[in-house]
Amino acid sequence: MRARRGAEGGADGYRVPVVKGRGLGRPGWLLLGLVTVVVLSVSGVWNPFPGVWDWVNRSAPIGGPGVVWQQRVGGTPRSVTIAGETVVVEQRTRVEAVRLADGTPLWKRKADWSAVAGAGQDAVVVVGKLLARGYEVLDPVTGATRRRDSAAVAVWTWRNLLLDARCPAPTDCTLHAWDPRGDTPLWTAYLPGVRSGLLGDNPGLLDTRRIEAVRIHNEISSPEPAPGLLGFPVDGRVHVLDTATGRVLVDIEPGRDEWLSVVGGRMLRLTATSEEGNCRYAVSGWDPLSGREIWQRAGVNFGTADAIGCAQRRDPLGARSVLIGMSPDGKQAVLDAYDGRLLLVTDPGTKIVAVDDRYALVRAADERSVSARELGGGETRWTRPAEEEPRAALTPSAAVFAEQDPSRLVALDPRTGAELANLRTAANALAVGANGMVIGEGRQIGYVSFQSTDPAG
Repeated sequence: MRARRGAEGGADGYRVPVVKGRGLGRPGWLLLGLVTVVVLSVSGVWNPFPGVWDWVNRSAPIGGPGVVWQQRVGGTPRSVTIAGETVVVEQRTRVEAVRLADGTPLWKRKADWSAVAGAGQDAVVVVGKLLARGYEVLDPVTGATRRRDSAAVAVWTWRNLLLDARCPAPTDCTLHAWDPRGDTPLWTAYLPGVRSGLLGDNPGLLDTRRIEAVRIHNEISSPEPAPGLLGFPVDGRVHVLDTATGRVLVDIEPGRDEWLSVVGGRMLRLTATSEEGNCRYAVSGWDPLSGREIWQRAGVNFGTADAIGCAQRRDPLGARSVLIGMSPDGKQAVLDAYDGRLLLVTDPGTKIVAVDDRYALVRAADERSVSARELGGGETRWTRPAEEEPRAALTPSAAVFAEQDPSRLVALDPRTGAELANLRTAANALAVGANGMVIGEGRQIGYVSFQSTDPAG
């Protein structure tokens, strides 16, 4: 007998189970909607993405009313330099420039490194690629190539000089000096090679090590004038070169306990020897031309040695032509590298947080204020409240402070302490020029105009 066929039976009379559906559900509908939007945008019927990206890229202000303009650049800046009427932004794989007056983009260029030489209307931008010989000198306003080199492996840039090194062999290098906008070398000099790692833009020479500050870029100032003497490390020896003539004045190997630096027109011989568990420090300044010792001083630690042991592994603390040292009694001192004079001796418990060849910014022992002290005379030029660990830098145009609570960037006239700018911002201070500074956060940069300190203006 055939089985009875019910309403849910199959064609052959057997019962078929039925699953009651729940529809696509929220994830399914979202996926279907996304597929529909993609199909419509590809077919050209409707494209919502430009508006979406406009919303994503919309820039939040990085500063207060003092920010003249704000611009988004192609990548996170590695360095920013004010070059005449432009702002040059170095990124990981390219360099770009914007107009200083209003932030208008001017040009972009693929490059692994860049540097600025010269100043004002004579400024140029030097660009190159890693692991590739050669470089190009560009006009900062147009990006046009002014000069091209195909042989150099390293380039150094200053306000009044551009220096490159060409090494056809590891032990055969020639230095060429140029006026930043010149097309004929000023002089050439021979070096028996360069230390491994002296590649690209501004590789380290033997000079001073600056005090670093969080949220303030290490190269915040514009290019400085070329020092009178440069110290090149080559195969464990130091070659001291005169930048005016290109003459190599001395070629010397440091002693076992010595560190050699070239600062303020002198070759410095710093020693650190172990004595009863402590390091015994001494420094002397030499004239490389005559080979004579000009001055010497004992007992001052310039921060060249490791915390444990006396092996010296880094340049002394300082800036331009001055050194920062610590005496055995805990007092910090600023020395003139040329003649060894004590330009400033601080009180116990105080701390130098920034220095150049004119002033030192000194945190008070109670950690509540910072004073600007004039080098040479010790006069206090101005004092301002400060945090426990002030983050500061000195430039020719401004003393810059990066404060934490609340987050601020403050720029003061280094001579008078008059306030040039005061911004409630978490941005970093990237570059300082004569009339303002560039700040940045992520891919956003902005220009802050300094207030006039002239009573008439």
